[in-house]
Amino acid sequence: MLASHADRERAVDVLRAGFGEGRLEKSEFDQRIERAYTARTVGELALLVADLPQGPLPQPVPVTPVPRAFLPVARPQVNGKAVGSAVCGVLCLVSFGLTGIPAVVLGHSARSEIRRSGEGGDALALTGLVLGWLSTAGWAVLLTLMLVAAAVST
Repeated sequence: MLASHADRERAVDVLRAGFGEGRLEKSEFDQRIERAYTARTVGELALLVADLPQGPLPQPVPVTPVPRAFLPVARPQVNGKAVGSAVCGVLCLVSFGLTGIPAVVLGHSARSEIRRSGEGGDALALTGLVLGWLSTAGWAVLLTLMLVAAAVST
């Protein structure tokens, strides 16, 4: 802990008392006074007066709670199924719609778990749902058009 001016003055007072009682020589007293005024920490001051009566007294450390405004905000854990739904939804473009149905199933399951447990990731689940339904509907329309075209051509 960094030393305050009051801490330095207290150490100097103890040194003066020690010098007045004849416990320190003049040269040692002057040297310790100089070190006391240049000390940066309370530990350095404690070493200067440790061998003298009225040496370092334990100082209670003030415990001040951290204001709520400065505490980190606890973020809810993201639901794993929501992440899976979003990944499957994005992969619909690459997998020609094969991951559309898993995206829809995982998305609905994730949203119900999120409502029940308060986890995060609702936007991810919704993204997976939308992409999954669009992919599934697109492939359904494409297959229907292909069947109609095949039926008309025969």
